[in-house]
Amino acid sequence: MKAFVMEAGQYKLKNMPEPTAQQGEVVVKIRDAGVNRRDLGLLKRYGDNPEALIIGSDGAGIVESLGEGVTAVEVGDEVVINPGLRWAQNSDAPPEGFDILGMPDHGTFAEKIAISVEQLEKKPAHLSWEEAGGLALPALTGYRALFTKGQLKKGDTLFIPGAGSGVATFLIQFAKNVGATVIVTSRSEDKLAQAKEIGADIAIPTDSDWVKELEGQTIDLVIDSVGGATFNRSLEVLKKGGRIVIFGATTADNVDFNLRSFFYGQYQLFGSTMGSREELRNMIQHIEQHDTRPVVDRVFALEEAQEAFDYLAEGKQFGKVVLRASE
Repeated sequence: MKAFVMEAGQYKLKNMPEPTAQQGEVVVKIRDAGVNRRDLGLLKRYGDNPEALIIGSDGAGIVESLGEGVTAVEVGDEVVINPGLRWAQNSDAPPEGFDILGMPDHGTFAEKIAISVEQLEKKPAHLSWEEAGGLALPALTGYRALFTKGQLKKGDTLFIPGAGSGVATFLIQFAKNVGATVIVTSRSEDKLAQAKEIGADIAIPTDSDWVKELEGQTIDLVIDSVGGATFNRSLEVLKKGGRIVIFGATTADNVDFNLRSFFYGQYQLFGSTMGSREELRNMIQHIEQHDTRPVVDRVFALEEAQEAFDYLAEGKQFGKVVLRASE
């Protein structure tokens, strides 16, 4: 079968053996798989390892065969793959043994995958394959950051630096679903306009003076994945006692900030990453209840995976970048 792998220090398309379902597993024929920023950095971690590893965390497809003891699904079921391994119940932080699919395990950028039946959820009927294929990782990440950690509620105002990522598009839609006000930033006028189309109430340029732009606005919650470039600017617009949730650091891992200003402001800082199976199921119920549809920017063929990686690395997308693995 065709697969996109890491091997000997390179990303490459390669023919790999078809998987077989062991006890408690199923084989899923992958229809579509979402590309995430995580995938772009895996090669540095994998190094020159000569053993080919299929990457990819998100995916949706059709159950093709069942391993011994599997009764929870049937051949032909349409499913979404949960990319978070060994994290069942909601908790303050992931348990020991938590991993994300696609390293060290074989991932979803392939025509088929063998995976534990525990990692499967029923595909929401209202979603297309490309919408379902890029759903789980960014939507779960956004859901946990927004509701479990950020405790967003009706009437709150949410501020999101950076409007174009897959997670950001879910944050906008989820927040509007519960009656919050949403403010976003972007360097792109097109992305600002697109953010407003999916529900953002206010969209301002990243390079503007946020304090002046948001004069009179009370920001209850900031969700920031940009990191060093925006952290202190986000604090400047956050209300005293407000909450800031960090789930990524695309610009810089390390941040300097004034501790005295921070504790006098009584700010609350939370870290977040991915989420549990319990939260994933709650997120799926949320999108079904509100008829929420993921924003898909572009779909590439599996053979065009490197082109998809380059496109995502350049930050051109608004929403999800997806690979079509099979028809």
